[in-house]
Amino acid sequence: MPGVHGLLLLPLLCPSLLCPPLPCSCTAKIRSMSDKLSSDLASLRIDRNAPAPPSSWPKYLGWAVAAGVLVGGYFAAMPYLEAKIFKTQVSETEIMTVSPAQASVELTAAGYVKADLMSRIAPKVPGRVLSVSAKQGDLVEAGQVLLELDPADDAASIRAAQSEVMASLAQAKSAKARAEVSRADLAEAQKRATRERTLANQGVAPSAGAEDLEARVASLQQAVSAAEADAAAAEATAQALSARVNVLQTGLRNLSLTSPIRGMVINRPPQIGEYIGPQPPGVTEDMGGVRVADLSTLIVETDVAEARLAVVKPEAPVEIVLDAYPSQRYRGVVKQITPQVDRAKATVVVKVAFVDATTGVLPDMSARVSFLSKPLDEAKLKEPPKTIVPGSAIVERAGAKAVFVIDEGKARLVPIQLGAPFGDGFELSRGPTAGTKVIANPPTTLTDGQAIKLADAE
Repeated sequence: MPGVHGLLLLPLLCPSLLCPPLPCSCTAKIRSMSDKLSSDLASLRIDRNAPAPPSSWPKYLGWAVAAGVLVGGYFAAMPYLEAKIFKTQVSETEIMTVSPAQASVELTAAGYVKADLMSRIAPKVPGRVLSVSAKQGDLVEAGQVLLELDPADDAASIRAAQSEVMASLAQAKSAKARAEVSRADLAEAQKRATRERTLANQGVAPSAGAEDLEARVASLQQAVSAAEADAAAAEATAQALSARVNVLQTGLRNLSLTSPIRGMVINRPPQIGEYIGPQPPGVTEDMGGVRVADLSTLIVETDVAEARLAVVKPEAPVEIVLDAYPSQRYRGVVKQITPQVDRAKATVVVKVAFVDATTGVLPDMSARVSFLSKPLDEAKLKEPPKTIVPGSAIVERAGAKAVFVIDEGKARLVPIQLGAPFGDGFELSRGPTAGTKVIANPPTTLTDGQAIKLADAE
C-alpha cells in the first residue's frame, strides 16, 4: 500500500493541487498583513545591548531630604522666632524685704507718705510773676513772701481812682464855698428886707422895695441849699471813690503770695515772667501756685481692704518701710481710721503716724506698712532686714544663679548670689533690690532681652 500513503501526503506537500489559485489582490492583502504583524512583533523584542533607562529613586530621595531639612529648620528656628519676634507670656513675683518683726505681722498694706499739714498757695487774681523769693526745697516761715505778681495795671487803676477822689473833694470844697457866699448874701439881704419892711409899715418907704428884698432872700436861701447839696454829693462821691481805692489797694496786696505756715516748699514755684491765676476748686494739679508742707506732720496714708479692717486698731503699733530706704525701718502707730469707705475699691484709708525721726522722708514717697500684734522693741529694730528672693524666680544659666528682671516689657538676666534658705526662697546676698519685679517660673527657652507680656495683662 505504499502508493496509497503517497497519495494521502500529496495535498500536504502541495496544497495547490487541492485548492484553486487565489486572485492577485487577495495575495497582496495577505502579504501586507503579514508584514505588519512582523513589524509589531519586532517592536516587542527586547534589545539586550541598549542602555538602561534612568531611575526615579534619586529624585524622590532629594525630595525627602529637603522635607527633612525644612521640618528640622522649623523646630530649630521656632525658639529663636519666639524669643526675637513673639512675646512670651510670663508671671511675675517680687523680691521682698523681711524684717525681724515678720512673726508679729497681722496685715501688710501699701501707701504713700503725706504731710498732714500742707498748704497750697495760689494767687487770688491772675497776673504775671514779677519776682520769686523762694525755691523748691527751701524752708520758709509763716508770713514770708514767696513771690510777687506785676502790680503795674493795679497801680495805674489805683492812681486813676485817687485822682477821681481828689476831683470829687475839690467839687465838694467848691460847693461849700458857694454855700458860704450865698449864706453871707442871704444874711445881708435879710437885714435889708427887714429894714425895708419896717419902713414900709411906717409909711416912710414903698412896700415894693421890701417885697423885692424878701424875694431875693428866698432866692438866696435856695442857692444856699443847692450849694450845700452839691457839697454833700461831692463828698459822697469822694467817699465812694476812696472805698474803691481801698479795694484796689487790697488787691495790690494780694499780688504778694505769703506762706501761711512754716514748712518746706515741695514743688517748683512759678518763674519770673510766667502768667498764673487762681486755683480752681477741686483741681489737684498745680496751676501756678506754691505748695508748702510741714514736715513735722508727716504720716502714711494706706488703703486697707474693708474685709481686713477688723485687724486694724487705733493706736496699734506698725512698722513702716520706705521704698527709698528699704534697709531702714520706722516705728509708727495707727493715728486715724477715716470714716469713709471707697465703694469702688472696697477700701478704707488708714493714717499712720511716725514714732521715730523722719529725717530724709519726703511727701509722696512709697511706703509699706505692716500692722503688728505687739510693739517693735529697740533690739529687733536694730537688726537688719533680710532681702528674700522667691525660689520660683531662680534659674541657672552658664553654671551661675540668676533671675529675670522685668524691665519695660523685656526680660533682663541679672546674676545673683544666694544666702541661707528662708521659707520658699533664699536670702539674697547680691542682686536686685527689694521691690524689684522678677519672672516666676521662667521658661527654659527664655533669653536675655526677650520681649514678654504678663499673664494677667489685658
